Amino acid sequence: MPAAPPTAAHSASIRFASHALDTRFADLPDAVVQRAKVFVLDSLGVGIAGSSVEGGEGLLRVASGWGAPAVPVWGRTARLAAPAAAFLNAWQMHNQEYDCLHEGAVVHAMAAVLPAALAAAELRGGASGAELIAALAVGVDIAAGLGLASRAGFRFFRPGTAGGFGAVAAAGRLLGLDRPTLEAAFAWQLAQASGTMQAHTEGSPILPVQIAFNTRAALQSCEMAPLGLAAARAVFEGPYGYLPLFEGAYELEPVLAGLGRDWRMAEFSHKPFPAGRATHGGIEGVRVLRAEHGFAAADVDRVEVIAPPLIVRLVGRPPRPDAGASYARLCMAYAIAMTLQHGALDLAHFRGEALADPATYELAARVETRDDGTTDPNALAPQTVVVHLGDGRALTWRGETMLAHPARPFTQEQHLEKFRRCLAFSAQPLAPGTAAQLVEAADRLEEIADVRRLGTLAASPGR
Repeated sequence: MPAAPPTAAHSASIRFASHALDTRFADLPDAVVQRAKVFVLDSLGVGIAGSSVEGGEGLLRVASGWGAPAVPVWGRTARLAAPAAAFLNAWQMHNQEYDCLHEGAVVHAMAAVLPAALAAAELRGGASGAELIAALAVGVDIAAGLGLASRAGFRFFRPGTAGGFGAVAAAGRLLGLDRPTLEAAFAWQLAQASGTMQAHTEGSPILPVQIAFNTRAALQSCEMAPLGLAAARAVFEGPYGYLPLFEGAYELEPVLAGLGRDWRMAEFSHKPFPAGRATHGGIEGVRVLRAEHGFAAADVDRVEVIAPPLIVRLVGRPPRPDAGASYARLCMAYAIAMTLQHGALDLAHFRGEALADPATYELAARVETRDDGTTDPNALAPQTVVVHLGDGRALTWRGETMLAHPARPFTQEQHLEKFRRCLAFSAQPLAPGTAAQLVEAADRLEEIADVRRLGTLAASPGR
């Protein structure tokens, strides 16, 4: 059933909780079910690849001390306590900037919602695929809805903060919380919500850990909510609630009115390239112009990217060879230089010798990202790319919608090609046949009796 109709007595917590608990699998349009299956597979692949990112062994060592092992960690043989596994899997999903997102909300909701939901399924002793899809759908609605409600630029890292509330909804539903208890869980999450944009501004590897913190908090919020302690009620719209404090200017009523009608999962975008989504217009523009005109990197004098102010803010940073992979993933200049050199951008371009190539940084120094004057503080498009060649030609490309947006979706083969490439970067090789088994499980997810199989496959060690 859709969420209860709005009245003056209904706070956002009540309406979000009602949507999370009253929605049935049968209420979901087929397009939502199909996209959920696509992004479950995409997310697992990205999370498995993230298991081999630098810093993972240290995080695993620390998280191993957070309780008795119960839940598998993707791409590893390790099992951790549910909040700890949700923490590590969420970090792995976002640590390469390769996870899906809702562009309008600028929220990578699945990075928090899926790890929390699968951990909740383990805690519960199993859940069906249909139950998982419904939990993901409502969790994504809430996480993306909070981003869509914002009318201000980022101050806090929205994929972590908004994503955490979506994770509470998905996990709380699977754990069988009733509506008052789920409302209390939202309040517990507000008490733990964390993560400013400072890590993004500096290109710090702590950035994806902020999603992980909020995901772990979501499991803990669901565990603490049944204690019965008096909880804040106006979690989202109170004077010090989430939206006034974390987002500033906001308009929530259109989001609440759309619950049960506007399914945000169907609005998600793949990430075709392992870098901040804000770089993708620039990458595509360079690739298209290179294919059309046949120039080489050595022919390029300079490159201009003219884009909304959010693009400049998020990825307009200068290239720095000493800054590391996390910084490079959020640097338009680095992404374009690599694309000019190799024709594409790959996970391997943020590791080892490739990350330190002086020629890449010399080329990147000739890339400029400029503000086009767009007034929407959350806009990612349009983006215009101008490649100036040494022979005096100026080649221009303009993109109104980025590649792999719902209006320009990945083909099935592109989706599967990305998934298979991700598995090649697992920290521990997966068992033979795992890729095919995960693809099959995702394809028939609504028929699976117990989704714990997904975690088992994603953590299946090679023989």
